[in-house]
Amino acid sequence: MKVACVGVHVLDTHVVGIESIPAGSDGQLVETIRASAAGTAGGTAVVLARLGADVASYGAVGDDPLGDLLLVLLAREGVDTTGLVRKADHQTSASVIPVRPGGERPAWHCIGANGAFTLDDLDRAALAGTTHLHLGGPEFLGGPAAGELLAWAQAQGMTTSVDVLAPGDPDLLAWIADALPHADVLLPNDEQVRGFTGEDDLAAGARALVAAGAGCVAVTQGARGALVVTAEDVVEVPAYAIPDGELVDTTGCGDAFSAGYLRGLALGRAPADAARLGCATAGQVARGLGSDAGAYSLASVEAVVAGS
Repeated sequence: MKVACVGVHVLDTHVVGIESIPAGSDGQLVETIRASAAGTAGGTAVVLARLGADVASYGAVGDDPLGDLLLVLLAREGVDTTGLVRKADHQTSASVIPVRPGGERPAWHCIGANGAFTLDDLDRAALAGTTHLHLGGPEFLGGPAAGELLAWAQAQGMTTSVDVLAPGDPDLLAWIADALPHADVLLPNDEQVRGFTGEDDLAAGARALVAAGAGCVAVTQGARGALVVTAEDVVEVPAYAIPDGELVDTTGCGDAFSAGYLRGLALGRAPADAARLGCATAGQVARGLGSDAGAYSLASVEAVVAGS
């Protein structure tokens, strides 16, 4: 599997042990501060590489120290970063995620260079030999440009997938509508599906997205697992239980599910079995800070699925 992860790349900084924001200029000791590669393209790229795929990233980062660090973190996981362009007039997209003792994780985010990425920044000749194109954050390109890229990828024989970063609402769905007919797989979460479609019933909402053009909709549902919907079938796959005390942070679990699901499809798995691999991968990522935490691999994730 040779994958191009195109779109949103973010440097996440997790701060664990935040009980409150100190008053005035007071300070506060915390347990851990850790940086990791993230984003609907960047985080998925890291996990796909962990699962044995040949991965290249395409997008935009700033010409700044944050960008330097993000490139190092991706490269350390074996991700080819030559397709990430540097934007001198934009900072690298970054988030600061304070993790409270109860696990809540609000975030501060700067869009940065992700908002400046266009199709002109993408060297399509470099995608020769790519078998799958994953577009993270089609809303930043806009539907027409995203649709153009995905249609081109399909014409080259690639399979395609799309993961939306922004919260779901009907206006956002209209903004990216041109991308859906060229998405073999759409990878939203449950809140996005309900927001996009106005449907309380998750399966009905996913069916509406299939009717809008997506070939398959694989929806994450947090602790409930995933729902995979096609024109012919609806399959629910439960999440894998995480033992008490082992849950660290759920940031990046959606990207991890996407990576596991896509890797499963590339290995010839049926959609339900691919979703099981996705749920098991998300469970491994939830045990650490960031998608690159721990030492999980395709073999260790498959062992979780086999042991269930």
